[in-house]
Amino acid sequence: MDIAEITRLSDQFEQATPQEIVAWAVKTFAPAIAMSSSFQTQSLPLLHMVTRIYPEMRVFFLDTGLHFWETLIFRQQIENEFKIKVIDLHYDERWRPFLEVYRDLPKEDPTLCCYLRKVQPMQQALRGLKAWITGIRRDQTAARAAARILEPQPDGLLKVNPLLNWTEADIEAYRQQYRLPEHPLTVWGYASIGCAPCTRPVRPGEPPRAGRWSGTGKTECGLHTELFRKRLESPADLERLRLEEE
Repeated sequence: MDIAEITRLSDQFEQATPQEIVAWAVKTFAPAIAMSSSFQTQSLPLLHMVTRIYPEMRVFFLDTGLHFWETLIFRQQIENEFKIKVIDLHYDERWRPFLEVYRDLPKEDPTLCCYLRKVQPMQQALRGLKAWITGIRRDQTAARAAARILEPQPDGLLKVNPLLNWTEADIEAYRQQYRLPEHPLTVWGYASIGCAPCTRPVRPGEPPRAGRWSGTGKTECGLHTELFRKRLESPADLERLRLEEE
C-alpha cells in the first residue's frame, strides 16, 4: 500500500465509524496487527470494540514499574472481564543499572524516562508487525489535533487511530451504553492517568490532561510524537537526546 493510497483511505475514514476503521485494519493486516492500551476509563471503548471485532488481538500494556497499583488491578480486571490476553511490555534490562542509580529520573528528565520505559519497549514490540491501533483523539492535546487516522511510519508500520474524531462525550456515551467500568482513581479527580510520579488529580476547570507532567511543559510521553521515530541504543545516544531537549 503506497502513501497515496493511505492518504486517500485516511481521508475517506474521516466519515467512518471507529468500528468500520478497526474492521478494515483487521481485514487488511491480521494477524500482523496489535493495539496498545493504557487501561484508563477512556481506553475501554476502543478495547471493547476491537476485542469484539477481533478477539485474538494482541493488546500491549506498558508496565513501566511506576504505575499506581489501582491501574495494575484495573488492568487485570479488564483482562478477565473482556477475556483478552494482555502482553505486558517492560523496559530493556540493560537500562536497569541506569534506572536504579537515577531513581528521580521521572522528575529530573521525564522525556528520557518516558523513552526508556515506554517508547523503546513499544518500538521493540511492534517490530515485524504491519499495523498498530491506538486510542488517541484530536481533542486531547495540541500535538494530537494534527494527527491523521492512518499514519505510515518510517519502518513501514501503519499506525491506525480509529477514535481520532471522538470527544470525551462520545467516550462517556459509549461507556454508559455498554456499562463499561471506571478506573478507581477517576472518583479522586484523576482524569488522565499515567505513572504515579508524573500524575496528579485535575482541578476544577482544568483540561483532563492537565494532571500529566504538571509544571514541566511536557504533554506527551513520546509514543505519538517525533520521539517515537528515534532509536537510542547507547549512553551516548541518551546524552544526545538530553542535549536536544535543552
